[in-house]
Amino acid sequence: MKLGLIAVFILLLSTAAFAQQSTGWDKWKWLMGEWHGEGDGKPGQGSGTFSFKPDLSEKILVRKSHSEYPATANKPEIIHDDLMIIYPDYSGAPSKAIYFDNEGHTINYSISYTGNSIVMTSDKIANVPVFRLTYSLLDDGSVNTKFEISQDGTTFTTYVEGKSKKVD
Repeated sequence: MKLGLIAVFILLLSTAAFAQQSTGWDKWKWLMGEWHGEGDGKPGQGSGTFSFKPDLSEKILVRKSHSEYPATANKPEIIHDDLMIIYPDYSGAPSKAIYFDNEGHTINYSISYTGNSIVMTSDKIANVPVFRLTYSLLDDGSVNTKFEISQDGTTFTTYVEGKSKKVD
């Protein structure tokens, strides 16, 4: 009987220790909702929309994005769609993300926070560029989004950057 009670106590203790804590989305609140923006970069001048919405009882945050770059004399129209899932680490802090797009890319990100910015930097993998995606709050209803690429993980070059306004 004593051994049975000890086993139950250990089971309850281990379950509590490994149970996922409630996720703290406080640093993301300003970014949640629907956004519309315009930007410029390597693909050209474009426009698009993105959204950040909690899902799975607020255990994850889902970002969906759609961008369009019109055709020019030198290149065809580009349509870019992607999906990102932001998720917590073992402590419950949102610190990781995984990204998928219609071009077949998958990127794993680690998340950091600086001032009014959320910075996602891809994992370093041999012979693969390092990517950095930064959302910076400009004012109450405006955000700057910058996507950068680096060959060495230190010196980044802007690939695309734009400003967006919150619409919802």
